[in-house]
Amino acid sequence: MPIALYLIRHGIATERDSGIDDRDRPLTPKGRQKAQAIAQQLKALGLDFDEILTSPLLRATQTAEILLGAGLSAQMSITHSLAPLGSFSDWLAWLRGYDAERQNQKTTIALVGHEPDLSQWAELLLWGESRGVLQLKKGGILGLNIADPADPLGNSILFWLTPPRFLVSS
Repeated sequence: MPIALYLIRHGIATERDSGIDDRDRPLTPKGRQKAQAIAQQLKALGLDFDEILTSPLLRATQTAEILLGAGLSAQMSITHSLAPLGSFSDWLAWLRGYDAERQNQKTTIALVGHEPDLSQWAELLLWGESRGVLQLKKGGILGLNIADPADPLGNSILFWLTPPRFLVSS
């Protein structure tokens, strides 16, 4: 069965030069507010994730927790594959195993992570190669349909690419 995959970039975080270790940079108050507004909008659109996977970095886990708190999923897992420069092949192995466990039921998964990794992963799933043309803004969402989780590279279909400004009212 196909998998609907939502790649979600974490919200606005404390600047890199703030003296905080990169792994521990939290969402700013504005980042938290926008992430909550985006989560509420996704819920209003009727989205529901079977699983939320997130990077272990604080800003990503905080974003994923906001999605969880909005009722978009009942479960969240942290995976090092989604950390910056994480392993795409490890995530693919997880995806294949997850699909097998679900016995090919229709599934909706959210990945919360970082740029440029999320865009590169999307390009691999879409075209079988990274072309450097996609980019997610902080809080942006990219949706892909993966028809065959056993062979997703170059065989996925883009159905959603939304910058956060279209999900947050000013």
